[in-house]
Amino acid sequence: MGAHTGDVEPMPGYLELINRASGVMLKSWRDCSHCGVELTTRTLLDHAYVTWTEIALFLFCAFLWTQIRRGLTESLFEPLARWCRLLPKDAAKMPESAWKLVFYTMSWCYSTYLLFFTSYPFFHNPPSVFYNWKSGMSVPIDIAIAYLIQGSFYGHSIYATVYMDAWRKDSAVMVVHHIITLALICFSYAFSYTCGLQAVVTPCRYHNVGILVLFLHDVNDIQLEFTKLNVYLKSRGGGYFLLNDVLANMGSVSFSITWFWFRLYWFPLKVLYATCVSVPNIPFYFFFNTLLLALLLMNIYWFLFIVIFVVKLLKMNEVNDVREYEDEEGSKAAASLLRNPKAAATNRDSDHPNDDAGHHNSDDGKHVQNGVAKEKRL
Repeated sequence: MGAHTGDVEPMPGYLELINRASGVMLKSWRDCSHCGVELTTRTLLDHAYVTWTEIALFLFCAFLWTQIRRGLTESLFEPLARWCRLLPKDAAKMPESAWKLVFYTMSWCYSTYLLFFTSYPFFHNPPSVFYNWKSGMSVPIDIAIAYLIQGSFYGHSIYATVYMDAWRKDSAVMVVHHIITLALICFSYAFSYTCGLQAVVTPCRYHNVGILVLFLHDVNDIQLEFTKLNVYLKSRGGGYFLLNDVLANMGSVSFSITWFWFRLYWFPLKVLYATCVSVPNIPFYFFFNTLLLALLLMNIYWFLFIVIFVVKLLKMNEVNDVREYEDEEGSKAAASLLRNPKAAATNRDSDHPNDDAGHHNSDDGKHVQNGVAKEKRL
């Protein structure tokens, strides 16, 4: 690892990332003549450092997030859904989105503060995550707080995805995502190694790069939950609310753009370039980069859902989460269509003669959605 020259390294392109990362990883693999279970165990014992107090704090906060969510759901989110007179299927999912919106907004704002309102240069110069370290084993308190918040939340989220959230087509992948994210958070906090900068030898950890990873991912969750809440709110109390419909469409467009920009552009070219190319001679080099590459593959997997969503949005002008399973009535209607397509087409044409997407305005000025007349409101 070279010394810090003070210059900001330019961000590479995709081809440079692939060429240099593959070359460095292949060389590291060939040079690792003693790799195996014995070396892994010895490295783990030599470089992992975490106290029982930190483990207890993690478990307590993971339990605390679960209780806070239940308390907010029962005392705030569910009464709010009833007060807004949401449709039953939307009222059931609204507390989940409201809770995630609150948490991710808080956590992303804190990551933004660390990266842009302190002296940390990690965003503008990602390779700096591995140099200019302070001596000592301790993690800076502001970064330690971020790790405690995020680590305990993802510990809670593994439980919540299975027992509290609505089950979706990608829920199994979501559980894997939470496990990988939790592993990255815990190991990047616990592992330390000795890095040399000129004549200075310093104990270092991987916590700096973790802040950058969290910042690049949380922003999309904010936009996703904001969009879903407005989808739920646009049809409530027997009325159609144009403002929420517009906000849902704006949120979906912003979500699609920033997903690509943050997770498929900045994440590989900033984070993976720093972890694969800039400092390869570190313990568990392959372990950390394998988890980060798995995270990138899941981002690509979810981007395919986004592409399907955008295509449906352009065709139907209707914002819906394509990961959701069809509701019972929708499934019955689809089955009926398969059994008798001509009759279903006749019924559809008689109900919606001028609107293929299921939306039109009735003669008395009411908005009609899926055959239900609703008052159009702002």
